[in-house]
Amino acid sequence: MNVPRRHFLKSSAGAGVAFTAFPFINTAAEPGRTFRTALIGSGWWGKNILKEAMEARRSKVVALCDVDATTLENAAEQVKDLSGDQPKTYKDYRELLEKEKPEIVIIGTPDHWHALPAIAALKAGAHVYLEKPTAHTVNESKALLRVARETGRVLQVGLHRRIGPHHASAMKFLREEKAGKVGMVRLFAHGGGGRETPKPNSEPPDGLDWNFWCGPAPLRPFNSKIHPGGFRNFLDYANGTLGDWGVHWLDQVLWWSGENYPKRVFCTGGRPISGPAILNDREQTSDAPDHQVAVFEFENFTCTWEHRKFADNRAEKHKIGAYFYGTKGTLHIGWRDGWTFHPANDRDPVLHEDSQLQEPDGHNIKLLWADFLNAIDAKRPPVSHIEAAHRSSTIPLLGMISWRLGRSLAWDGAREEFTGDPEANKLLGRTYRSPWEYPAV
Repeated sequence: MNVPRRHFLKSSAGAGVAFTAFPFINTAAEPGRTFRTALIGSGWWGKNILKEAMEARRSKVVALCDVDATTLENAAEQVKDLSGDQPKTYKDYRELLEKEKPEIVIIGTPDHWHALPAIAALKAGAHVYLEKPTAHTVNESKALLRVARETGRVLQVGLHRRIGPHHASAMKFLREEKAGKVGMVRLFAHGGGGRETPKPNSEPPDGLDWNFWCGPAPLRPFNSKIHPGGFRNFLDYANGTLGDWGVHWLDQVLWWSGENYPKRVFCTGGRPISGPAILNDREQTSDAPDHQVAVFEFENFTCTWEHRKFADNRAEKHKIGAYFYGTKGTLHIGWRDGWTFHPANDRDPVLHEDSQLQEPDGHNIKLLWADFLNAIDAKRPPVSHIEAAHRSSTIPLLGMISWRLGRSLAWDGAREEFTGDPEANKLLGRTYRSPWEYPAV
């Protein structure tokens, strides 16, 4: 058996791409003030973030918030078991902020509940760790950016690939032009699936305030396809796979290139395999596309996004990641599979660096949380600061607007509006359900 010429770089020093992008980070617990910390959105992912806060030993968990009483009770018990803290529990984040006055607020809610609690927490004087994306609509994200600037609080967004070791070393590799001049980037996230069967609607579980869960978004009949965990494929509450995975990989593109926005976007896709979206009094399906292709035209390169929820991806080596196509070869940045450079000259060796991830979830939240605390202490912007995260969160939303309208759109990034297109600009925001009020941009 012939083994291909391949260099496995077990340490970034061996790659000549030492991980020096963030030398100030130390994940060990260090002496420092303890922060009154609260979690809004106390489900699985919110608790993952809170666990890192507790392990850093600089948080006293004073409060938890969730509209699901069972989730809230379980989270409170787990916090007590892990840290000894006995947080007070709330259904309404506004009451929590008023009564507990937390110094740090973690937000782990569904996407449609990102902007309002984050804005309220910043105005209440708290530093905020917000799960990505920044918002459900572009203008919500703009409003959040405005308030963050006005309050001067530290706002870290959960784009943990900004600090993951193999991502950082891959960025250095690209910036040093070891892949040559990159003219095209391809981003993708594929998974298996098939036709979607409608599921009957039902009464919400005991203890769940479904009206509050829907909040400013449209009030659908309750369906267990949506909660818990399925909201990302319902466009009233999130933006499908493009809005979920796309923000991570488009953030890598902005980080590498230094460009802030595309000039033009076109997106197409649909549900030919999942089947038509169904919503009635009896039953419903999700309504996000089962596949999409988006083209983002930047100043110096073209970037494509693609995902599909069928056919898996066994015909290709990678299911998730980004290909950077350069004059010296192609760099793939993945998730659990690290990064690999395939040189254009077949006489040169393939280069590879393994990932360094936290298990069992395979992310780098510990590093991102350590950076968050350091940013608060040092009074500096965090690694995934709101200025960058706003731009990265906006680009997938531009793709979703193009998909809804079925046409190419020109984007004026400086003004953050579509050029000469009132119909598209209306989709930068949406009407909130009463009594919630859309935040001022």
